Amino acid sequence: MSDALDYLVKTRPEAMKSYFKFLKESGKSLDPKTRLLITVITKIATQTEKGVRQYLPQALNAGATPNEILDAILHAFPALGLAKIVWAIDILLDMDIPEFRAENLGAEKRWHQVSAVDQIPEGKTRYIDCDGRSLFIYRNNGEFNIYDSRCPHQVTDIPHLALEGFRLTCPKHHWAFDIRTGECIDIGDRPLRRFETKVEQDKLYARW
Repeated sequence: MSDALDYLVKTRPEAMKSYFKFLKESGKSLDPKTRLLITVITKIATQTEKGVRQYLPQALNAGATPNEILDAILHAFPALGLAKIVWAIDILLDMDIPEFRAENLGAEKRWHQVSAVDQIPEGKTRYIDCDGRSLFIYRNNGEFNIYDSRCPHQVTDIPHLALEGFRLTCPKHHWAFDIRTGECIDIGDRPLRRFETKVEQDKLYARW
């Protein structure tokens, strides 16, 4: 929250409690994707960069496609105006989310060859760059978990040096994850993005 909201929460706790309850209740009839698309638009309208960075990836995780998000932003042109739309797109480009790269927009999901199976030791984690993405791969009992290196909070690209044992910590806001399961174990509340996998002819593939 902003310093102003922190102040109001401390000095007028009952009023602010009711206000936040109202905000939470007011979106109950909307499906998660629609609610998050509206939230992205409101963050653009108020030019809240932190909010755009936080809620845009949440909209993706809720099932919105990159084209749906772009359409929602452009469709709000009468309320937002061109300057705010350009401001938001500059932030989006700075986030460098692979799905929003021009060459990937509208592309169907496909299988990507990630690694030879024998290059990933049992009980260990490997960090690999593959077709424009960075990935963490954990192997256990012959099963492979492949995770996007991007933190689900604000899509910060988590470097391989951030892994200590089985704990992966995002350097920006310190969300921590168990690399064995992808679950968030500290600070945050959303897991790492996990990709579908398959093995063919001793090669490991991931689908995105």
